[in-house]
Amino acid sequence: MIEIIPLDTPSLGDRSYVATDGSVAVVVDPQRDTDRVLAITEPRGLRITHVLETHIHNDYVTGGYQLAQQVGAAYCVNADDPVSYDRTPVRDGDELVAGDMRIRVVHTPGHTFTHLSFALSDADGAPIGVFTGGSLLYGSTGRPDLLGFEHADTLARHQWNSAHRLAGELPDDAEVYPTHGFGSFCSATQAEGLSSTIGHEKTFNPVLTKAEDDYVAELIAGLVAYPAYYAHMGPTNAAGPVTIDLSAPQQADPDELRRRIDAGEWVVDLRTRTAFAAGHVPRSFNFGLDGSFVTYLGWIIPWGTPVTLLGETSHEVAEAQREMVRIGIERPAAMATGKPDDWAGGAELASYPVVSYTDLAEARERGDDPYVVDLRRDDERDAGFIVGTQHLPLHQLLSRVDEIPGDRPVWLHCAAGYRASVAASILKARGRDVVLVDGDFYPNAITAGLEMAAAEPAHA
Repeated sequence: MIEIIPLDTPSLGDRSYVATDGSVAVVVDPQRDTDRVLAITEPRGLRITHVLETHIHNDYVTGGYQLAQQVGAAYCVNADDPVSYDRTPVRDGDELVAGDMRIRVVHTPGHTFTHLSFALSDADGAPIGVFTGGSLLYGSTGRPDLLGFEHADTLARHQWNSAHRLAGELPDDAEVYPTHGFGSFCSATQAEGLSSTIGHEKTFNPVLTKAEDDYVAELIAGLVAYPAYYAHMGPTNAAGPVTIDLSAPQQADPDELRRRIDAGEWVVDLRTRTAFAAGHVPRSFNFGLDGSFVTYLGWIIPWGTPVTLLGETSHEVAEAQREMVRIGIERPAAMATGKPDDWAGGAELASYPVVSYTDLAEARERGDDPYVVDLRRDDERDAGFIVGTQHLPLHQLLSRVDEIPGDRPVWLHCAAGYRASVAASILKARGRDVVLVDGDFYPNAITAGLEMAAAEPAHA
């Protein structure tokens, strides 16, 4: 009996897999914190024989090489990938044997030029499923523009053909096991569901229901911005990641925290946005663990800036540290635990108000004329926005901060409050007067009596 054990990384929208026949195991696209994989295999007495890499990832630093070295497994990477480390080179059509499992290598370009999928069968050759990496996702496909937009059309066409190849070579009941698509920006569109089959995708996935030209045009037109740290992942994965260190960083006292802030380093408060707004160390930033912490930290921070973590417990700091190492932020510079008063060392805490959309509507009705900044992405803004607001996507804030007036309070909103809190903390650290608009925003309906609009539809 062959079992597939998924290992989710919700913060990055990815999923790794352990496939086992009960004696040996094959691991697909492992994250960098490989102890999570060993926590599955070691208690079961499983011997990992192969570690499979579907592609050189752009959204996280792989744990594949490190895991293969740890357990003495074959590290299977496309022979055409220009990597600088020893690997077991594999190509289209190769077959791997791991106990009662049979694995066929399938070249499925589209997300990258050298992307591979791995079709899994039992010892008798009966198909079980296919590990599709960033190729065929649930209701979607991997985005084709991460290697440069100049390749997007070519790769999108490869993606269409790769999906049709998988649909043609595998039975309808074969399970689909993607790596991306659970919230990852590697997905071309929002993927749906937690499981699927080839037959289901043939019925519902646009790549398998639309003509090639229509699929390509719609795919490229729908691409949205992706995190800036992606630029660092491919080169890191090709070079061979260093061994991670998840030991606790040094403790920093209030004087050291102030020195680090004065030096331009980032001191990051991991608490919720409402807790941060109520009182925080002056000039610290809020990236709460209750949201997309590492995605937005990695997207916004000037790469290489030292990071010090503030958490109420050491467990929170350890969780954040684990998230950071997955995208190549190797070590926090320092940490501090406890409460804001502990971190401030007697200095006065900074704070700012938190309001609702109803409060915003009432302020407008009174004639207060609050200056409102919408931190959402372009595609979100196009779906609907509050009339009279400035649009400034969060990932552009540092480069466009001077566009925000400095002589009046700035009210900040996004889709749920997380990104607005990040922006509020950044602007507050620069001495701006800020107000956090917290709550869910519904662009297709009137929110708390506010006047809404939508982008004009594009004309051919």
